[in-house]
Amino acid sequence: MKRRLFLGAAPAALLLGACSFGPKPATAPATAPATTPVVANPAPPRPIRIGLALGGGAARGFAHIGVIKALEAQGIHPDIVTGTSAGSVVAALYASGMDGFALNKVALTMDEATIADWALPFGTRFGGWLKGEALQNYVNRLVKQKPIESMKLPLGIVATDLQSGERILFRRGNTGQAVRASSSVPGVFQPVSISGHDYVDGGLVEPVPVDAAREMGADFVIAVNISADPASQKNGGQSGVLLQTTAIMGQSINRMALARADVVIRPDLPDMAGSDFTSRNRAILAGEVATAAALPALRDKLASLRKQPVGTVVAQ
Repeated sequence: MKRRLFLGAAPAALLLGACSFGPKPATAPATAPATTPVVANPAPPRPIRIGLALGGGAARGFAHIGVIKALEAQGIHPDIVTGTSAGSVVAALYASGMDGFALNKVALTMDEATIADWALPFGTRFGGWLKGEALQNYVNRLVKQKPIESMKLPLGIVATDLQSGERILFRRGNTGQAVRASSSVPGVFQPVSISGHDYVDGGLVEPVPVDAAREMGADFVIAVNISADPASQKNGGQSGVLLQTTAIMGQSINRMALARADVVIRPDLPDMAGSDFTSRNRAILAGEVATAAALPALRDKLASLRKQPVGTVVAQ
């Protein structure tokens, strides 16, 4: 009886053994625990140094104030400012720390007689019936006697070496004297002697100082062109003729310089003469209107530049 039980159990044991040593059923592969993807912090916007290049144009230079007011209202604050002739006056005051509204106040209270100092006897060494010392003193008083290198913003002022015809970019020294040199239209103002060199109006070599702003480290240059088409101007008198002559001489140079700017703002003052100081309010408003029109393109180009990797060279 025991033998039969043993034999009967044997097949069951063999079956169990076969199950133990046969192929094992496939098991599902281990699943890695779900993880949250790591997202790198977005790169900060590329730092951009904005340069503001203010061109020459005598009384039309009041338009620069409107441009500055409109830029500031949109939160756009240049890091570098350069100026030629009338633009050098506004550039110096702006670099000293004045905002657009302070500049506007100066413009409205400015008496043309305070910058007019007649040269007597008339027709001295180089001609010119204005000495320019009054303009120099006026600017220095407003900037609190600060030299160029002590301004709140880096400041560059363009003038022309009368002997060599070369451009000079003043970045140090007497602010009012540099502005006087930059504004000395031949035949209107007497040349300015600085360190043995005589200097005249910067508009002869760089009517809108775009390249000067680049030299000073600007990545993005906003140029303000207040020079008018000479054909549209009706400049009467000797001063008008001289201003017209300077504008004609600088035309081709100006076109090439403006092509190297990122944005060009052109206040619309087709019939305002360079000697018309009575139209200052109109000029300021024209600067504001022109800036508002240029803002969409300005913002787009700035945003595009900020997205580029640091060190990218942008062809001009």
